[in-house]
Amino acid sequence: MDKYILNSDNTEKEEKEKSEAQDKIENVKELGNTALATPNKKIQVLSIIGQIEGHSVLPPQTKATKYEHIIPQLIDIEQNEDAKGLLIVLNTVGGDVEAGLAISEMIRSMSKPTVSVVIGGGHSIGVPLATSADFSFITPSATMIVHPVRMNGFVIGVAQTFEYFKKMQERINEFIVRTSNIEQDNLEKFMLQTNDLLNDVGTMLIGKQAVECGLIDEVGGIKEALEKLNELIEK
Repeated sequence: MDKYILNSDNTEKEEKEKSEAQDKIENVKELGNTALATPNKKIQVLSIIGQIEGHSVLPPQTKATKYEHIIPQLIDIEQNEDAKGLLIVLNTVGGDVEAGLAISEMIRSMSKPTVSVVIGGGHSIGVPLATSADFSFITPSATMIVHPVRMNGFVIGVAQTFEYFKKMQERINEFIVRTSNIEQDNLEKFMLQTNDLLNDVGTMLIGKQAVECGLIDEVGGIKEALEKLNELIEK
């Protein structure tokens, strides 16, 4: 009887461990963040890819980063005593402005060192997401598209809608200027250019162009980003 109870306990323990491991795998698959599987790593990694999904649910075939997933991850990292720094890896086409700006403000308010690296694109609301870190990198071939807030569809109350968009644009501009080295006038000039994008206003900046205008700190990849983050952690 004792042997049976012991074997039963071992079986239950094994089943529990398997269940926990499966939950971690599902979390990584769903949220794209290995920090959930290895919570005690000194450097945590946050990937922001595809389109930023905010208050509206995107189609299932759209690659998206959900802000309701990112926010609790940032809070967990901030509270994790073993986590000493955060690396943000960006390849995004933009998306929900309110959600993107909320994530950016949360990253900026963290007490732990943060470094961002744009590896493919940091377009639209991806710009403040890139500048939200303490230090930012962009790979030589990566692009950043700077353009004003825009919308599609039927508009009711044109004057009120215009004022709302104007204030939203001011919030975004203020954040970018506050968290990077770009001048307000240059930022607005990039946003209103008409010869860079087809059927749209704005500017595409490739690699070192984003650094030369002060939007991003340095050209570099994962190696440089990790070296800088470790340097900030030591300080």
